[in-house]
Amino acid sequence: MNGYLSLVLHAHLPYVRHPEYKEFLEEDWLYEAITETYIPLLEMFENLTRDNIPWNMTITMSGTLVNMMNDGLLRERYVRHINKLIEFCENEVERLSPYPDMLNVARHNLWFNTRAKRVFEEKYGRDLVGAFRKFQDQGNLEIIPVTATHGFLPVMKDYPEAVNAQVFMAKKDYIKNFGREPKGIWLAECAYYPGQDKFLEKHGIRYFLVDAHGIMHSDPRPVYGIYSPVYTKNYVAAFARDLESSEQVWSSESGYPGDGLYREFHKDAGYELDYELVKPYLHSDGVRRNIGVKYHAITDKKGTYKAVYNPEAAAARAKEHAYNFVFNRSKQIEYLASKMKYRKPIVVSPYDAELYGHWWYEGPIFLEWVFRATAESDFSTITPYKYLEQYPTNQIVDVSMSSWGANGYYDVWIDGSNDYAYRHLHKAAQKMIELANGREPYNELEYRALNQAARELLMAQTSCWEFIMFTGTMVGYAHKKISDHVHRLFKIYEDFKNGRIDEGWLNEIESRDNIFPEIEYRMYRTDWL
Repeated sequence: MNGYLSLVLHAHLPYVRHPEYKEFLEEDWLYEAITETYIPLLEMFENLTRDNIPWNMTITMSGTLVNMMNDGLLRERYVRHINKLIEFCENEVERLSPYPDMLNVARHNLWFNTRAKRVFEEKYGRDLVGAFRKFQDQGNLEIIPVTATHGFLPVMKDYPEAVNAQVFMAKKDYIKNFGREPKGIWLAECAYYPGQDKFLEKHGIRYFLVDAHGIMHSDPRPVYGIYSPVYTKNYVAAFARDLESSEQVWSSESGYPGDGLYREFHKDAGYELDYELVKPYLHSDGVRRNIGVKYHAITDKKGTYKAVYNPEAAAARAKEHAYNFVFNRSKQIEYLASKMKYRKPIVVSPYDAELYGHWWYEGPIFLEWVFRATAESDFSTITPYKYLEQYPTNQIVDVSMSSWGANGYYDVWIDGSNDYAYRHLHKAAQKMIELANGREPYNELEYRALNQAARELLMAQTSCWEFIMFTGTMVGYAHKKISDHVHRLFKIYEDFKNGRIDEGWLNEIESRDNIFPEIEYRMYRTDWL
């Protein structure tokens, strides 16, 4: 056995929950991810376990995602969402019965969505967090948290209390949901700044992940490059993303997901079919949008003609690509092993979880065959912590500031499109730290208000809002989320200054922004550092 492959999927969505509306467009992000990514992954775990295929994988589950998965309102709305999709697919099977190729896709779409409902309601009783926890307890899956609300830590470095709170709350919420202490953590956007590791060490975090240049540009240069972890001076291990394996999947030009047989993401029934057919399945505003039902293959990335999708042919191609991926990893690991003395190499391949299923529909099929092919190969899959258990002695370096994303040095999240937000986020952090250090609550109402202020700051700090501004999608919603959360924190601050908490208003925002039921505002105290 020559070495190891460590697959890491980053599962995260921003906290979007709007009980004040009967339906809300951005909540669909969660419903789509459940149907297209999280349930197919769970089914993949079930298949591998049933067939006694050896497998190890790491998945990050952010606090925002976990709290949405646990929310009763969102669970109920998901069931309503999937029931509408199933009804639509049933109608489509009937409508397309004279057209064999289209009927084949329609039946597949009906099966896919019916399976999602069955797995969600019957197999797991609407408890997806418990479903993932089962596979961690089984020993195959390693779940790690993310900075609490996917907060981008480098922009908080002047407010160490805020950095500490993102790590503290991530750990506290993880223990509540998974019944154990986390071994590692995913730093939002893989963003690292020197000295950040002291907060991880304080909370018992053993490792984190960075992009390749975070380790390659470290001082001193690591002996084993990116194919072995290094320690920071606080003895927290850093694992680096492997560029070669990532490129095979991520690349828009040569990556597997662009193959012509795979399902075309951008041709959705919500836009393609006659309006009267889809109108009952749109939101109440009647505006066309993706509904998740698709009929065409990519065919030619540069052409306008799209052939009818063939699920069976696409699944076969996913198997071919999986064996190709494993063959390439085998040759890569064989070469690395020949150059590395005293230890076996580890190739760390992290991806956004939603690539598998949502963006690349056949992605979960590909992953399952990767594990099946690996079982026949000369390397094994492993999680970062299991690798550390095998090789606890590692080189100590100063890990370089870095992130993933365009250019690799925070550019996406500190850009002319979004940098205005930080003066407001910094002021909000200052006010939260002042509140936390300045008082003990006199009664339960004040304690609730202080905890709610902490929630509002955490939710405003979600790095997705800046990313959305950078990409130019749903920009108005991102602006509003930061503005709403910051202004709610400011109002709580002023209420304390004025000596009167607005209990009716507090009840209202607690019902909306209800993340982290066990939050503790004191995590912003300076003496908690």
